[in-house]
Amino acid sequence: MSTLSLAVRDSSTMLRRNLLHARRYPSLTLNLLLTPIMLLLLFVYIFGDTMSAGIGGGDRSDYIAYLVPGLLLMTIGSTTIGTAVSVSNDMTEGIIARFRTMAIHRGSVLVGHVVGSVLQSVVSVVLVGAVGVAIGFRSTDATALEWLAAFGLLVLFATALTWIAVGMGLISPNAEAASNNAMPLIFLPLISSTFVPVDAMPGWFQPIAEYQPFTPAIETLRGLLLGTGIGNNGWIAVAWCLGLAVLGYRWSTAKFNTDPK
Repeated sequence: MSTLSLAVRDSSTMLRRNLLHARRYPSLTLNLLLTPIMLLLLFVYIFGDTMSAGIGGGDRSDYIAYLVPGLLLMTIGSTTIGTAVSVSNDMTEGIIARFRTMAIHRGSVLVGHVVGSVLQSVVSVVLVGAVGVAIGFRSTDATALEWLAAFGLLVLFATALTWIAVGMGLISPNAEAASNNAMPLIFLPLISSTFVPVDAMPGWFQPIAEYQPFTPAIETLRGLLLGTGIGNNGWIAVAWCLGLAVLGYRWSTAKFNTDPK
């Protein structure tokens, strides 16, 4: 078999391993998934009318439309925390040392984690999106091409954050530290345009909300699903995703290849 065929075969094996772990121990994924769902219900049913007035909407449905795209991306950030924990567990429980002695492609371990995490992120986004639709979210103006672009953005964003999460898991001495190290992935959406427009924030805080990866991705997703203006946010979001993916990949592979564990 060629080197590529071996890499694909071993990566597929590692992917099945990680998906089996996720199926047998779903509590971590479910706990992380509860955060965006609870925030969605909280902001819609407790603050919905007030927040709708704040963004110039007519009723609660306007705020649902504004909120759901941001929470879809927040869901990806939440799900990838589980990836950091899973990678840290593998590194500290001895299984990686065993893999190193086996005739398998070295990078397949990380690829299995990344592909498995992206698939879990997609499933999580679908579940949160279903909750959004159940409480009133609609995207009637989006064309099939715009839906496809929105899906592509979500997958690209999930891939980028997953590689960053893998790196965080590799540098963490235990699962608890991995969870703490990955907290920015769920904190950044809270200080982005998820809940309120950037121009409604205090002037000194607006650059913090604007110049981070979540805000341009959220505004791009809103534009695709709701027909609002995207402007420069589209290429900025893609640039953030590609930059984070390359950074996370190089960081993760370098750490994995030099780690003695």
